[in-house]
Amino acid sequence: MNRTEQIARMRSDKGFIAALDQSGGSTPKALQLYGISEDQFTDEEEMFNLMHDMRTRIITSSCFSEAHIIGAILFEQTMERHVSGIPTAEFLWNTKKIVPFLKIDKGLKDPKDGVRLMKDIPNLHETLKKALDYGIFGTKMRSVIDEDNVVGIEKIVDQQFEIGKITLDAGLTPIIEPEVTINISQKLKAEKNLKQSLIKNLNKLAPKQKILLKLTLPEKENFYQDLVKHPNVLRVVALSGGYSLEEANKRLRENYGVVASFSRALTQSLFVHQNIDEFNSALEQTISAIADASKT
Repeated sequence: MNRTEQIARMRSDKGFIAALDQSGGSTPKALQLYGISEDQFTDEEEMFNLMHDMRTRIITSSCFSEAHIIGAILFEQTMERHVSGIPTAEFLWNTKKIVPFLKIDKGLKDPKDGVRLMKDIPNLHETLKKALDYGIFGTKMRSVIDEDNVVGIEKIVDQQFEIGKITLDAGLTPIIEPEVTINISQKLKAEKNLKQSLIKNLNKLAPKQKILLKLTLPEKENFYQDLVKHPNVLRVVALSGGYSLEEANKRLRENYGVVASFSRALTQSLFVHQNIDEFNSALEQTISAIADASKT
């Protein structure tokens, strides 16, 4: 895979990153929204098979293309599986010129200091090596800010950058995702403290160390411009965070240079019972709307 071409695509191409990385805990809910209830599978293997069928349907759709999708975030099992007989990451890049990422976090610790840090990531170095072997470009890890707590926010950002530097040393590009919960009080204050902490950590990186930031859509328009323009940031992408697609796209338009990396908002109009034309039409409408909002 041509890493130079992938870096250029992530830095400047139009479009957005599709988040297709629901894993163990979030899979039943994702399937339920898709129209598959928990009584329709008996074990984890069947559950993940159904999830992969859904993802394959999305990835192989003609509208899921380089015209609007610049990257896709995968769950580890999705990386290890095949699409149309080809390993998923290889299929994405070679067939569609979509840059593949891997979700590497293992979920969240219990709340402390107003935040939920990432759990320890066992076998991190082995996972990163495997990701490279599969043709993955970068990684993604998520932690959550539940209140405006300076101590907790500092801890979240420090942890994210610690794992981010290990990822960079392994030859991969990290997406750092300190999500701010959308309905907390003092959301703007939390975002101000988060931005300050992110800039402090970004300024410690070497010039060649480039990362992506995945952030909750902010309360104030163009709030993350300092981060969009930072020389160590390839791209700032936004998570939908529970906002409706309409609200997420509205907020996205208000933030110049930020593109989407939506998960639930991307798949909310897709259902297992749809025939191929209905499914592709629904997906195309959503992709077009998100891509249009990502143009600003």
